[in-house]
Amino acid sequence: MPFELGIYHFGEITEDPHTGEPPTHRGRLRDLVEQARLADQVGLDLFAAGEHHRTDFVISAPAVVLAAMAERTENIRLSSAVTVLSSDDPVRVFQQFATLDLLSGGRAEIIAGRGSYIESFPLFGYDLDQYSELFAEKLDLLLRLREENPITWSGRLRPPLRDADVTPRPERVIPVWVAVGGTPASVVRAAQRGLPLALGIIGGGYARFAPFVELYRERAAAAGYDPSALPVSINSPGFLAPTSQQALDISYPYFDAGMTQNFHRRGHGFHTPPEAYAAQSSLDGAYLNGSPQQVVDKILAEHEVFGHRRQVIQMGFGDVPQKEMLRSIELLGTEVAPVVRKEIAARTGEQTA
Repeated sequence: MPFELGIYHFGEITEDPHTGEPPTHRGRLRDLVEQARLADQVGLDLFAAGEHHRTDFVISAPAVVLAAMAERTENIRLSSAVTVLSSDDPVRVFQQFATLDLLSGGRAEIIAGRGSYIESFPLFGYDLDQYSELFAEKLDLLLRLREENPITWSGRLRPPLRDADVTPRPERVIPVWVAVGGTPASVVRAAQRGLPLALGIIGGGYARFAPFVELYRERAAAAGYDPSALPVSINSPGFLAPTSQQALDISYPYFDAGMTQNFHRRGHGFHTPPEAYAAQSSLDGAYLNGSPQQVVDKILAEHEVFGHRRQVIQMGFGDVPQKEMLRSIELLGTEVAPVVRKEIAARTGEQTA
C-alpha cells in the first residue's frame, strides 16, 4: 500500500467567529462536495465524511453525501469517518456502502467506530450501557456480510438472520477500518480481526500514541496476521496556508469556535488559547497546521514514530471559509503529497507512481 493522504470532515455547523452567522445546511453540504471534487483533482487519496445526529452537524447520512461526491469525482476513495456502528444496523450499513461502491466504481470504504458523540443511541433506541458490546457484535456481523450471501447469523443484541438475501452485492470486498481514539481494548479488537487501524490523535504529543500502534502490531501477529500487511492511518486536525503564520491566523478562530460550539458533550465546549493551538501545531504536537513544508516535516516525523501508511487531516474544523479551505486542499495535494510520497517510498523501498 503506497503512502496515502486524505481529508476528513464532520460537516459541523459553527457560527462564524467574525460575523456570528452559521452556514446553512444546504450550503455546507454543497461546500463539501466541492471540496471532494478539488481533492480528487489535485491527487489526494481519500475524502471521508463523519456521522453525527445533532443540528450543529450536517452529516447524519454519510453514504448519501459520499454518493453525491462520487458523481463529481473519478479516483478519490470515499469513506465514512466514522460509521457509528453501535447505533446502526450492519445490514443497512452494508447495503448503503455496497450501493456507494457500485456507483463510484469501487471507491467506497467504511471506517467503523463506537463514536464519542452519543446522541444516536437514544435516537435509535439503543442502551448506552451496551456501548462496547453493541459495537463488537455488530462489527462481526458487518464482516460476515462482506463474505456471505445469503447469510444465517444470530447474536444477543439484534434479531437473527436466517438465509437472508442482502443486496446489492459489490464487485469486490469493501475495506473496513476500525477507528480508535486511544482505548487499548479497541486496538486489540482491530488487531484480532486483522482489520486496518485508524488512530485518531486530536491532542497532546503524538509520540505518546506509539504504544497503541506497537500493541496493535503485536496482537495482530499473535492472532496470525502479518502486521506489515495491516495499514495504520493517523487522523488529526490540520490546516495549510502559504506560510505558517497564515495557517494559524486563518484557522485558529474557527477551530476555537468549533471546540466551543461543537464539542462532543453538547454545552460543555471549551476555549482553546491561541498559545495552546500554536503549541499543538509545533513539530511534536498533534495538529498538522502550517506551511506545506511544515506539514511535510510533521508527516515525515510521525512516520518515523508510527510507520503508518495513511495520513488523514480533519481540515478546517469549525468551518473555515470555503475559499481558504480550497486553497488548503490544493496545497496538500500539489505541494505536500508528492514530497511525502517520494520520501516515504525512498525510506521503504517502494515504487512511486
